[in-house]
Amino acid sequence: MWNRYNTGVYVNLKSIVFLWLMPSLVLLVGCGDVSNLVNAPAGSPMATFTPVPSVPMDTATGKILSISSASPGPSSSPVPTALRGIRVERVFSALDFQKLTNLAQPDDGGDHVFVTEQAGLVHLFLDSPQVTEAKIFLDIRHKVSEGVRQHREEGLLGLAFDPQYSKNGYFYLYYSATDPRRSIVSRFSVHPNDPAVADPGSEIVVIEVSQPYGNHNGGQLAFGPDGYLYIGLGDGGSAWDPQRHGQNIGTVLGSILRIDVRYVSEDNTYRIPPDNPFRGGTKIREEIWAYGLRNPWRFSFDSETNLLWAGDVGQDSWEEINLVKKGLNYGWNIAEGHQCLKPDEGCEGAGLEFPVAEYNHAEGCSITGGYVYRGADIPWLVGTYVYGDFCTGKIWGLRYLAGAVVEQALLIDTGLSISSFGQTIDGALYILSRNDGIYRMFPEE
Repeated sequence: MWNRYNTGVYVNLKSIVFLWLMPSLVLLVGCGDVSNLVNAPAGSPMATFTPVPSVPMDTATGKILSISSASPGPSSSPVPTALRGIRVERVFSALDFQKLTNLAQPDDGGDHVFVTEQAGLVHLFLDSPQVTEAKIFLDIRHKVSEGVRQHREEGLLGLAFDPQYSKNGYFYLYYSATDPRRSIVSRFSVHPNDPAVADPGSEIVVIEVSQPYGNHNGGQLAFGPDGYLYIGLGDGGSAWDPQRHGQNIGTVLGSILRIDVRYVSEDNTYRIPPDNPFRGGTKIREEIWAYGLRNPWRFSFDSETNLLWAGDVGQDSWEEINLVKKGLNYGWNIAEGHQCLKPDEGCEGAGLEFPVAEYNHAEGCSITGGYVYRGADIPWLVGTYVYGDFCTGKIWGLRYLAGAVVEQALLIDTGLSISSFGQTIDGALYILSRNDGIYRMFPEE
């Protein structure tokens, strides 16, 4: 989030006052310049976009055209009638959490939900409206670094349960550590004598990644339908990707990784799946599934189509939604959304995969990727990708059919600091407000 401070570039006074008045914005998502949000006119229309197969380019030079030419622009079409308003209600209201980062539920036939706090706590509690108590499942606060004043994007950022959790008791965490600064993905196990707590001594480090700066850590973990573990990593931080990690497949930074953890043990590391796109290459990281990402803050698989959806946090102007596919380059730091990052210099657009949707900083400043809704509470929302913005609390939905976004609309303006979404096994969709509890989506009354 603190790109301006990282580089010593001037920040206007209005931005400073805004940040001072809203300390909760010091989040782990690494958003761009919020001054655009402060100055946005009230009631500005939602930026709705249709997918563009390829950005307009000068055929003679192969360069992306100007920002105004490359952008698909806001739509003046009316809001589709099939997508309409929702409401959100706080649930589990007797429970109090701080700096929420994840909500997940293992597919083990149980009735417990797990949440993580940025400081390094994993809690579990009964999935019931009447629940009054959450139990500490695992405490790794002594291992986790939350960062310092201008780098509070570190911490316990990711949680994923092994597909065979009911049999092996394995789960995976992504967290930040110091001395040296690095991101760690580790496997932990349930305590052999008590499935309601984890064994703190069971940690096996799966992968460690050196981090040059304290922001843009990514942090999402998810098992795909193929059984492999997917890991999201940001570009390493600072502003504008000064070390150009996003376009360098010799580093795992700025990428989504895909690894096989089935054989991990104290003696064996992870394996590279045989169909990873860069397997067998030289001077490249074979773990990479897709690259060219700035800070993928939350990605998820649709449980029915198996499509991988990701929200990628923008620099100063555009937040984007990507469908992540094998081996593709999502453009950072050549482009931000559909826009050439440095139009005066021109951009090579060939070979880049552009987002299926985006919004500008008149609408928000930091995307929080969500899920394709598969729940029973809102039948007309089924099949819609739901995502939000951390700064404004707006939640949108989009429908993607036959390779195109066919509907997109603002579902609700919550005013919450949306740090993450969570989905339970039955498809219910939850919203995590950083310090204000857990909310659930319902039809508008």
